[in-house]
This record gives sequence, structure tokens and C-alpha cells, in this order.
Amino acid sequence: MDKTFIGACGLNCESCGARLAYINNDNEMRIKTAKEWSEMFNADIKPENVNCNGCMSEGIKFGHCTQCQIRSCVIDHKIANCAECSDFPCTKINQFLEFATEAKENLDKLRN
Repeated sequence: MDKTFIGACGLNCESCGARLAYINNDNEMRIKTAKEWSEMFNADIKPENVNCNGCMSEGIKFGHCTQCQIRSCVIDHKIANCAECSDFPCTKINQFLEFATEAKENLDKLRN
């Protein structure tokens, strides 16, 4: 598994709608992703805000990613993602991993 685009939490940034919309400059993807995420997270996400180059990369980030406690923790620990943390899984990520099973699978693969 290429960990280059695995986010701090284990989500695969390569398949993320915000990253795909950004790198392909795809307004239809922005609209689709904003609608899906607005419904999923009961939030008002605008298509023009659906841009990201990957949460751990340099450059543009989706607004939530810049406020993410998991991402902040990974940066503070100077590691690539939670799989590299000696405290994994911790209370900061447990609840998220119950919801995001793909992220848990990715982190488990990286740890092995």
C-alpha cells in the first residue's frame, strides 16, 4: 500500500471527492461531493469549498481537514499517519474508526 496519500486518520486521499475535484478541476464532482457530505454529516457544505490536495500534503486543504484533531495530533507527533503511533488506537481516533471502516483497514494494513 502506498502511504503517500493515506490521510492522518487512514482515509485514502486518492479516492476522496475533494481531492479528485481539485486535481481534475471538476465542478460536477464538487457539486456531487458537497451534496453527499452535506447529507452524510448534516452540514451545509458548498461546492466551492470542495477542494483538497490531501490532508498531509502541502497546499490546499478541505476546511474540515485544517481543523481535524486527528490530523493535528499526527502533525504534533511528527508521523505520517496514526498507523505509526505507539498509542494507536487512541481515544482521538476510536470513534472515527467505528464510522470509517475503510480508514481502519488502511491503518491496520500499514501497521502490518
